[in-house]
Amino acid sequence: MTFRADKIMLGHGSGGKMMRELIERLFLPALKGSYPGLGSEDSAVLPMPEIPNGRLALTTDTYVVSPLFFPGGNIGDLAVNGTVNDLSMSGAKPLYLTAGFVIEEGFLFADLFKIVISMKEAADRASVAIVAGDTKVVERGKADGVFINTAGVGVVPAGLNITAKGLNPGDALLVSGTLGDHGMAVLSRREGLDFEANIESDTAPLNGLVADIIAAGEVHALRDPTRGGLASTLVEFAAESGICIVIDESSLPVREPVRGACEILGLDPLYVANEGKLVVAVPKSCARDVLAVMRENACGRESAIIGEVLAEPAGKVLMKTIIGGTRIVDMLSGEQLPRIC
Repeated sequence: MTFRADKIMLGHGSGGKMMRELIERLFLPALKGSYPGLGSEDSAVLPMPEIPNGRLALTTDTYVVSPLFFPGGNIGDLAVNGTVNDLSMSGAKPLYLTAGFVIEEGFLFADLFKIVISMKEAADRASVAIVAGDTKVVERGKADGVFINTAGVGVVPAGLNITAKGLNPGDALLVSGTLGDHGMAVLSRREGLDFEANIESDTAPLNGLVADIIAAGEVHALRDPTRGGLASTLVEFAAESGICIVIDESSLPVREPVRGACEILGLDPLYVANEGKLVVAVPKSCARDVLAVMRENACGRESAIIGEVLAEPAGKVLMKTIIGGTRIVDMLSGEQLPRIC
């Protein structure tokens, strides 16, 4: 195995090309024999004879966001919501979560209490239970306050098969709301930036919205565009399904404060992380019905149809720009905003 660098770099956790290289060239080959279905989906959907007509969904994630508290949330509710959402993107009904804490010596009890209470409140909102946990304390300077690892279990209904390989020519693409809110909220607090309008994280559980979408129409693919933003998710879709995605820049929902902050900092909202949004591919024939249902849900009020799926050029994502041109949308090579989740 050869890599661009001989050591792990921040970019290997970015959600971009370096992370994809790490997964495809190290983790997948090394672990291939442990489970034949091992892949790059957010959760594994596993056959379970004990569940009549259903399958088990299992996911795990680790949260290292900096700062721990940010406008609109903190590492605790972020960990619960992120795990619930990873399960939901396979169409699963999330049921149970575990939580493991790595706490730095000297961390304030008051802050830990706030984090744990926010996890309980987030779990209640998502109608899931935190059923097991673990705690480790490390020496001062060996961790950045607290890191949280979560695992989640859910059940996928019989006959439901939602994967990144599921897009078909003729599908429409919808996004459930404004882009870049989480990434810019975290960055503004981290860097002490003061914008005219408040920017808050969109962290939220999406299992209720996913259930509404599945009930409303035929779903071919689902993903929550976290690290790497919407752009990275669409590039993964195109590569996995072997199709072409065309999006319209004028249809992308971005709050003006986020757009302005991105312009000041030289960032593209397409690549900024979200923690309470999803992108879904459905047949064009039912797209308007699905859009109407999404807008009735509190997590989808600002949903929009942003593009379509074509057959060619396979594996490409194209964007029709506001000025009338077309450009290729690609993954970032490395890390745009580290420690974002």
